Amino acid sequence: MANEKQQLIDELKALLEQDGTAQKEQVEQLKNQFYRQYHQELEALRQEALQAAEGDEASMETWQPPVDEQEQEFRELLAQYKKQRAEAAARQEAEMQANLERKQDILKEMKQLAEAECADVMDNLKRMRELQAEWKTIGQVPAPKVQEMWKQYQQYQEQFYDLVKINIELRDLDFKKNLEMKTLLCEAAEKLQENESVIEASRALQQLHDEWAEIGPVARELREDLWNRFKAASSIINKKHQAYFDELHQKEQENLEKKQAIIDQLKALEYADIKQNKIWDELTEKVQALQNEWRTIGFAPKKQNQAIYEEYRALCDAFFQAKTAYYKGLRDELTQNLKRKRALIEQAEALKDSQDWRETGDKLMELQREWKQIGPVARKYSDELWKKFNETCDAFFNARREAQKESREESRKNRVERAVKAAAGQGAEGLKRMHDRLQQEIKTAENNILFFTAKSKTANKLVDDMQKKIDALKKQLADIEQKMEAED
Repeated sequence: MANEKQQLIDELKALLEQDGTAQKEQVEQLKNQFYRQYHQELEALRQEALQAAEGDEASMETWQPPVDEQEQEFRELLAQYKKQRAEAAARQEAEMQANLERKQDILKEMKQLAEAECADVMDNLKRMRELQAEWKTIGQVPAPKVQEMWKQYQQYQEQFYDLVKINIELRDLDFKKNLEMKTLLCEAAEKLQENESVIEASRALQQLHDEWAEIGPVARELREDLWNRFKAASSIINKKHQAYFDELHQKEQENLEKKQAIIDQLKALEYADIKQNKIWDELTEKVQALQNEWRTIGFAPKKQNQAIYEEYRALCDAFFQAKTAYYKGLRDELTQNLKRKRALIEQAEALKDSQDWRETGDKLMELQREWKQIGPVARKYSDELWKKFNETCDAFFNARREAQKESREESRKNRVERAVKAAAGQGAEGLKRMHDRLQQEIKTAENNILFFTAKSKTANKLVDDMQKKIDALKKQLADIEQKMEAED
């Protein structure tokens, strides 16, 4: 895009270096193309900065784009163009005013010649031709005066020729010369129909009309036909010119309707109560798609173009401001949750080494319940915090489990010892019966465990409990067998 902008700068420089003032339409076209490129680059830079900030819209409030030297150069060229145009306009106004005054003087003298009752025909004819020649060398006059002065010029010419009763041959000679010149203008006007540029053809036609006005009359019997021919050729060019602008206006109206449709879609967005990142992301994609579509649409009619752009810009800004406010509030909530979870970790760490198994266990379980009620924290802290809190709680519960395990093992041994003593009181047969009963219980438990095939937390817990029971029975069986060996 930088190369494209430089090309536009070079084209504008070339226009400013030409003789006279650059055409406004050409400069405006270059200006629109340049700033379309410039704003696209600016939006791309903003999106890169936003991506680098991980989508943090708040951080973009202080973001400033880098200085674009090409844009500064282009702006300076536009200022130079405006200055040139203003100077040219001032010069042209002064020149037209001077031309007006000189042509008014010529008309006054032509009027005197046309109204002179007695005159030297040859002297007056010579002077009239001098005035006509001088008239043709004078440039443009203010537009409101053109038609009036042209009518007076034609009137005084014709009055003069009628008044002095110039001889037929001389008059015919002038008529013939004027006929040749106006015929050439008719042919030139007809040739303009082949020009593909409607604007250029229209400007050229205006020049031909200016030349026509400067040429004297033709024979009366030819005037109407010659004028109709010139007017017919002009009409074709004018119709093309009008059709061109009608089509342009139609396109601008279509662009206005397309842009209004985008604005309606932006207005229809409901985001005031959104609390989910996913929905914000979906809406953001939709808004960005509408923005991309907007950039592909050309200008709307001049009267509405600025107003509809400002409305569009305001709707986009409102959306992104709301999004920024949401994520700012979310960050505040995440920060508060982070503080609360860190406080729970500190409490858990203070309790983890306690051997007051019941009371401390209740407190830790209450901390766990409170942890679940706290909302999320920033993703970069989430796993670390949970791991630390979970490990802290597990440290206590694992210690309690080991302590309870030792206690249960001691109780089990005592129960087995009592059972063995009781069995030993019936003798070897009693130990044998106890041995057989334990084997049967183990076999039954191992058969039952095969029925638990479902994969769920409940089923898995039942399997674990059943396996623990089997292991305990096997330990009892081992103790009985050891006692039976000792009896032998």
